[in-house]
Amino acid sequence: MALEMRDRCERCETAALPPDAPARICSYECTFCVPCGAAMRDICPNCGGELVPRPRRT
Repeated sequence: MALEMRDRCERCETAALPPDAPARICSYECTFCVPCGAAMRDICPNCGGELVPRPRRT
């Protein structure tokens, strides 16, 4: 099963997140830009899970 690589931050919706960009993601694939992840203290507002660095694809 492949990880869904969402292309926008779910919080600010303005940060473009191409597959090779740094991002934060939870186990449900909620995706946020690094500044939004830091602002939320790496806790997903949707599920309460931990936000971790998203793997990058080239």
